[in-house]
Amino acid sequence: MRFPLAMTAGLARYIYRNKKRPPEQWQADPKPGNGSSNPFRILSGGGGEINGEARRRQPHPMIRKRFPIVLMLEPLHACNLTCTGCGRIREYEDSITERVPVAECLAAVEECGAPIVSICGGEPMMYPQIGELVRGILNLDRHIYLCTNGMFIRKRLGEFQPDPRFFFNIHLDGLEKTHDLAVEREGVFREAMEGLKAAKAAGFKVCTNTTVYRETDMKEVEALFEYLEPFHVDGHQIAPAYGYSAVDDREIFMTREDIHEKFADIDRLARRFPINQTPVYLDFLKGERELPCTAWGNPTYNVKGWKGPCYLITDAHYRTFEELMTQTPWESYGHGNDPRCEHCMVHCGFEPSAALGINSKFTDNFRMLTWVLR
Repeated sequence: MRFPLAMTAGLARYIYRNKKRPPEQWQADPKPGNGSSNPFRILSGGGGEINGEARRRQPHPMIRKRFPIVLMLEPLHACNLTCTGCGRIREYEDSITERVPVAECLAAVEECGAPIVSICGGEPMMYPQIGELVRGILNLDRHIYLCTNGMFIRKRLGEFQPDPRFFFNIHLDGLEKTHDLAVEREGVFREAMEGLKAAKAAGFKVCTNTTVYRETDMKEVEALFEYLEPFHVDGHQIAPAYGYSAVDDREIFMTREDIHEKFADIDRLARRFPINQTPVYLDFLKGERELPCTAWGNPTYNVKGWKGPCYLITDAHYRTFEELMTQTPWESYGHGNDPRCEHCMVHCGFEPSAALGINSKFTDNFRMLTWVLR
């Protein structure tokens, strides 16, 4: 199976239960004058015009059925690298030395209730209590993806124990020369690979995460996956980069049309390699399917609180998860509503939509079942 059986079954039960009875406390709309006006909005409430054509705005199909699926937990924003496409170390420069205490992290995990936690940052392996944090989240019976550049795995591997609910998720944007160029330091690819091999030898589950930019050669991505085959990695995540406003180099990011072209052959790669993106999301990347953004499906918690509206855009930070869910003007965001969203096709915004079956087709259930069982 593509994922551990307990993870697949647990997530399916969680989604079914919450779709049937969405938690009422998370469904209220923002009150007038409480941050509901979005200065970036480019369509009025009743419709608008895009490329000279009138467009009627439709309400989001899940707008009053909101619940999270994956918590993006950022215990710190400090990092040992300055990756070209990363917005975190620039956006949170004023709080780069701050950390979220372990107890506060665990409270956030319990507060939102998402069954999967992605520990990210910054570089979470620089968090002094990372082993304690992982054990605490596992004690809450959550599944974990620890997103890392891989450089500290060998040094800190002894702080963890293999568990079918725990994955090291190592970022690799290409083969050695390309990856080291993207992270702006030589030797990072080699060190990440040493960490990957050490983790696999110790019995840990390991997957990789690849970000695709305008200049990414998809043939090299295929070569990267071929290179990784002998190490028996447990899956690959792949998605187009998001154009952070905090990153000055706009030339590295893609438009939607660029993304469709870049991912045109992704089905062939998905048949050969264990790519963890759902077939519905891959259809979206190819331009064969429209999906609405479901940003609340992947909420973010960091040193400033609950980040709204999403992992990629920061318009506010909220004290509680309920405030994030009920005070964020969700329908003001997304493709056609906010220029910052126009070319975003990142998995944290759209994989929840695929998982929830939005804009589903008759054959989707069979495709998803086949994909999960591969």
